[in-house]
Amino acid sequence: MNVSRIRAYLLNIMERIIIHSDLNNFYASVERVLNPELVGKPVAVCGSKEERRGIVLAKSEEAKRMGVKTGDTVWQAQKKCPDLITVPPHFDKYMEYSRKVRAIYARYTDLIESFGIDECWLDVTHSTLVFPKFEPKFTGDGEDRHFSDEYLRFLGDVIRNEVKRELGVTVSCGVSFNKVFAKLGSDLKKPDGTSVISYVNHRDMVSGLPVEDLLFVGKATTRKLHEMGIDTIGQLACADDGKILSAFGKIGDTLLRYARGEDDDPVKHMDAKREYKSIGNSSTYPQDVESLKKVERLLYVLSESVAARLRETDQGLADTVHLWVRDSNLNSISVQKKVRHTCLCGEIARHAFELFKENVKPPFKVRALGVTVSGFDNDASQVTFDESFGNYKKLEKVERTVDEIRKKHGYDKLQRGIVAEDPLEMHNDIKNSHLIKPANFEDRGGGGNK
Repeated sequence: MNVSRIRAYLLNIMERIIIHSDLNNFYASVERVLNPELVGKPVAVCGSKEERRGIVLAKSEEAKRMGVKTGDTVWQAQKKCPDLITVPPHFDKYMEYSRKVRAIYARYTDLIESFGIDECWLDVTHSTLVFPKFEPKFTGDGEDRHFSDEYLRFLGDVIRNEVKRELGVTVSCGVSFNKVFAKLGSDLKKPDGTSVISYVNHRDMVSGLPVEDLLFVGKATTRKLHEMGIDTIGQLACADDGKILSAFGKIGDTLLRYARGEDDDPVKHMDAKREYKSIGNSSTYPQDVESLKKVERLLYVLSESVAARLRETDQGLADTVHLWVRDSNLNSISVQKKVRHTCLCGEIARHAFELFKENVKPPFKVRALGVTVSGFDNDASQVTFDESFGNYKKLEKVERTVDEIRKKHGYDKLQRGIVAEDPLEMHNDIKNSHLIKPANFEDRGGGGNK
């Protein structure tokens, strides 16, 4: 191997090598590692079957082939697959395996950006000399010189095989010259495959794919694009800029760049502070909630989680509180209000409860609630008179102290009076039992696994 020649090329190359890794059926795969008797059988990781929060969080390939989907209720899944084996989630184990997988990635690069618990981007452009016993191969000459598909596939296979050999879980890898196409590639060969969308082949690989396969294109955006006669990524790439920008505004420019392979977003360093647009949690309840007092209590439970996560993620304070409500007929409303910058559970819960009283009139039957905060200041807000001379800083100090006590002794060791009135909710540690996926342009969070 001519190391000096390769290093010179890598230092000057404009083309990046981005790998998107997606752990297959992650929760179910970890359960199989923990219990090998489940291997080869249809398995679903589910919430409590006795409660309406009992839905499918993840499923094995055998269950998927029988039509079981993430989000199915347990009874729906068992109707599709009578032999289905259901197991409860073990979130601590999933986090443990997620960290172990990232440790394997870190052998090859420190540019590792998480996209939820089971997905990561890796930039290995200038790390390729770390990969063993395989000299980089190229196609073309001069400005038309690019990494060969063979070499790019090799890099994905190295990562994929190492994870499977050491941890017993499988990963699908997409390898490309940008993050968007790498993500697209990881969805093409599942489970346990490597797909290459290279600079040379990307138009042939991508143009005919459904437009909804593109990163961050949700249901509403897909519907609007279909109404405009745009069904494939290729059609979006060739669309008139003015029409797309007129229909979607700033997001339209992003959609065009993504479809055309012009994404230049860098992969963040593994130690970089993650930026959040919003932080929230929601919960579905075993019985319909018809009491205003109980709604208030449940909003405090959710706000405890949201406020603790906000403080933990170090995004500063939030200036917007969002409330989501779903009733027994599955009708939903979403409302929000601007508030004083805060990271306090009490303030978040109070604003959420005010939104509820303003927008939901009795009699009501609430099936699910969600609380979210946004508009983070990253500690840049001016300190107000109230914060300087009132009790805000004291309350924040108290809540941070409660965070530390709960980490050490357990969530229910310190509890607000309104929550402690209900023994079930007193032990409902939503923060540590809900794992959140990033939201897309339409702000849709997700918790399931593919």
